[in-house]
Amino acid sequence: MLAAMESAVRLIYPPRCVLCGDLTEADFALCPLCWGETRFAAGLCCDQCGAPLPGEGDGSERCDDCLVLARPWGRGRSALVYAGGGRRMVLALKHGDRTDLVRTLGGWMARAGRGILGPDVLLVPVPLHPLRLLRRRYNQAALLAGAAARAVGAAHCPDALIRLRATRPLDGHGREARFAALDGAIAPHPRRGALMRGRSVVIVDDVMTSGATLAASAEAARRAGAARIDVLTLARVVKDA
Repeated sequence: MLAAMESAVRLIYPPRCVLCGDLTEADFALCPLCWGETRFAAGLCCDQCGAPLPGEGDGSERCDDCLVLARPWGRGRSALVYAGGGRRMVLALKHGDRTDLVRTLGGWMARAGRGILGPDVLLVPVPLHPLRLLRRRYNQAALLAGAAARAVGAAHCPDALIRLRATRPLDGHGREARFAALDGAIAPHPRRGALMRGRSVVIVDDVMTSGATLAASAEAARRAGAARIDVLTLARVVKDA
């Protein structure tokens, strides 16, 4: 009976691509065209930010940016390259109210982060300033953190970190300007920040560009007493994309 009902539902509501809406063979998936336009951060990647790297290695390699900058976290993973279909999905979630994408994207992030995620880890999203949260109505990083946490059976706290001041949009700004804008802008929540003390914490965001926002968040988690800090993003901006 249940199988018959499921078949009837699929006839009425067939699976569709989460990005373009074309028919697919499975729910919460991409059609072949969108799949071909989406670059996953697979193969050899930077161990500290998840950016794809050429060649082969033992998994401990770092990209040029991570060799130059002292990152205040240990390991980093990313599911997608911020280009093509990956960029379209990030923008649809961030500015297009496509919260229906979270289940699929969070699952991809959980798979990308399997080396740093586990049931003993606390996932903490990069925070939004209250005024920006009021305008957008949701924090996309918090939604992604929750989805990834559920996929691996881990805990997450959507407000363990807070944004102390509103920062201007950083699109188009250089590395130094990004780091200067985020200096002192993020702090542990006065009460819930204590959840990070002595824990392995994974900071979650939608996109990593320079790493300034993740760095400010990691430093705040360190002040709260986190024992270990790693980062996980949906997409990584890379130079060759």
